[in-house]
Amino acid sequence: MSEDPPPGLDPGRLRAYLDRERPGLVAGPLRARLIEGGRSNLTYAVTDGARRWVVRRPPLGHVLATAHDMRREYRVMTALAGTPVPVPPTVLLCEGEAAEAVLGAPFYVMDFVEGTPYRTAGQLAGLGPERTHATVLSLVDTLVDLHAVEPGAVGLGDFGHPDGFLERQLRRWAKQLDASRSRELPGIDQLQEALAARLPRSPAPTVVHGDYRLDNVLVDADDRITAVLDWEMSTLGDPLTDLGLLAMYSTPLELPGSPVSTSASAPGHPLPGELIERYAARSGRDVTALSWYTAFAWFKLAVILEGIHYRFTRGQTVGAGFDRIGELVPVFLHHGLTTLKEG
Repeated sequence: MSEDPPPGLDPGRLRAYLDRERPGLVAGPLRARLIEGGRSNLTYAVTDGARRWVVRRPPLGHVLATAHDMRREYRVMTALAGTPVPVPPTVLLCEGEAAEAVLGAPFYVMDFVEGTPYRTAGQLAGLGPERTHATVLSLVDTLVDLHAVEPGAVGLGDFGHPDGFLERQLRRWAKQLDASRSRELPGIDQLQEALAARLPRSPAPTVVHGDYRLDNVLVDADDRITAVLDWEMSTLGDPLTDLGLLAMYSTPLELPGSPVSTSASAPGHPLPGELIERYAARSGRDVTALSWYTAFAWFKLAVILEGIHYRFTRGQTVGAGFDRIGELVPVFLHHGLTTLKEG
């Protein structure tokens, strides 16, 4: 690890805090590095030379507290420890004045878990078709395990407000769209209106991850999922929203410059239909309305991409491929409309 401290984390202050709060945990000076690949909260690998941990904090100059809720991530992972859902063991959560003094923002510490986040088709290609197929199917099995957890039994009975969940989700993303409108986008209002008109009846609520996909889990050398990460959008709600998002991310797309996962084009990667069938067989849930949930996922990603395009054109954000993101939005809208019609 680099000897130079990364932006947003002072190893000396962190060690002093850990020595006070968890005496004996740290055996020597801490070194830290920023883990690349995160899209929102900042993630650091930290070591004393003998043990390793991970620290999560909001972005530098973080804005809305609700958008980067450290307590939410920490609470759900702590609650899921001991269930079949693999999560990193949590160490501590730091908020308020103490957090401002240590890192300048709320943060939490968890154990480091070995594993690879497969983000691209090229990475998966190294596994070969059979291992890729098995790994992605295990992603479905882990999702079934998550949705089988009884929220009240693990202390998450008040983790969200599942009544009216889908209506609120649709309103939220419609509001996001309105905040980013700067051009004509044929089909986007049609898709939004069709989703509102065909709102399905939700099954019993479960803990939902909110951003469930292959690059938000770690996979070890034996192709086992060792940890599910990035719980900042988790809540109690409709479990089929997780499955719809996974189905969307599992649709092969050849879109150079896209910020979304492109691993679905890897040889051996199961198509959405196989994943949906496996989920239905293992969970026992009715998935006949899954086309709505997948179309909603396409809509949500289109809104996110349009927001990035909007900010990029105004010089408010930069990133690799951001100059082409505006071209991708109509593609996502087309898939959303097609999915809804076919369903």
